[in-house]
Amino acid sequence: MTAALTIALDAMGGDHAPDMVIKGAAAVLPRFPQTKFLLFGDAGQIEPLLRRSPALNGHYELRHTAEKVLSDDKPSQALRRGRNSSMRLAIDAVVNGEAQAIVSAGNTGALMAMAKFVLRTLPGIERPAIASFFPTLKGETVLLDLGANVECDAKNLVQFAVMGANLAHSALGRHRPRVGLLNVGVEEVKGHDEVKAAAEVLRSVENPPFEFVGFVEGNDITMGDTDVIVTDGFTGNVALKTAEGTAKLMAELLRASFKRSIFTKIGYLFASAGLTMLKDRMDPRFYNGGVLLGLNGITVKSHGGTDDVGFAAALEVAIDMAQDRLIDRIKADFSGAFADSLASRPAVVETAPEANQSEEKQNVSARMS
Repeated sequence: MTAALTIALDAMGGDHAPDMVIKGAAAVLPRFPQTKFLLFGDAGQIEPLLRRSPALNGHYELRHTAEKVLSDDKPSQALRRGRNSSMRLAIDAVVNGEAQAIVSAGNTGALMAMAKFVLRTLPGIERPAIASFFPTLKGETVLLDLGANVECDAKNLVQFAVMGANLAHSALGRHRPRVGLLNVGVEEVKGHDEVKAAAEVLRSVENPPFEFVGFVEGNDITMGDTDVIVTDGFTGNVALKTAEGTAKLMAELLRASFKRSIFTKIGYLFASAGLTMLKDRMDPRFYNGGVLLGLNGITVKSHGGTDDVGFAAALEVAIDMAQDRLIDRIKADFSGAFADSLASRPAVVETAPEANQSEEKQNVSARMS
């Protein structure tokens, strides 16, 4: 039996809201029957949907508001004018202790701005990060940051590693997650100074709540040998969009290949069962749910264009984190002996200019040979 939880829902956020929000909430109840939902949105639109979803009876409370954050609202606008919006009221419910998490498919920038303003960052965390899940050959891996911080220093990357490890524990059940830093090579001399400095700190801290495996490259992301991959928001967002584009490209090429002739169409009939399994395995809806890590409250951002299946996946992420008390786990890591060990390590690695020049000469020589 799962513990009783209340999840605040921005019922008006997303391209297909509120319909997909209500259907998604109903879909997770068989797995989490003790869950209740605090719905914020236009009662005139939501109540007819609730009447068509009897599974939700006794599992929700609806609070009416006619205001919502639009997809093209600037974060500053939403912050100033959206105090009575469905998104802001859902966030307030977490601050007030009425809910243990919020899930929204609304405007990403507005959600980040509002959540950061209302929830605040956790002690010891300088910047929140966006984390999500990637399918791999061995299951799933956590990747962060995915765009919240375009530039990061070594301290930010170390903090992301700690938060990502806790997310992998809560959502993926990894009790000692393997953490890697995304880099242009696995050799210790490669990469920006910030990445190398972060690696030095992660290698030297005492009794970390994870296993640091060192540097990983882009082609390692989907191998499944690492549970958490840490990078700056610029690189992470490019990696995410590249993977999404590659998946669409492969799907289109495969579809075109099977339409080329009568023989390929017959081949499709024999391969259809396996292709269906592949499609289900790569379905982005099942990996929906970007987590805003580092805030004093669980905040999950669902993709704005998702359907009820994708929204249900985001809800399950929020529920898993709330049940595993993710916020308390992160607080403990940044206030105990591990935090003391972390604080005693240098945040920056100084590299002499001569060493850099010598290293570059060696790289050039190696390429020429």
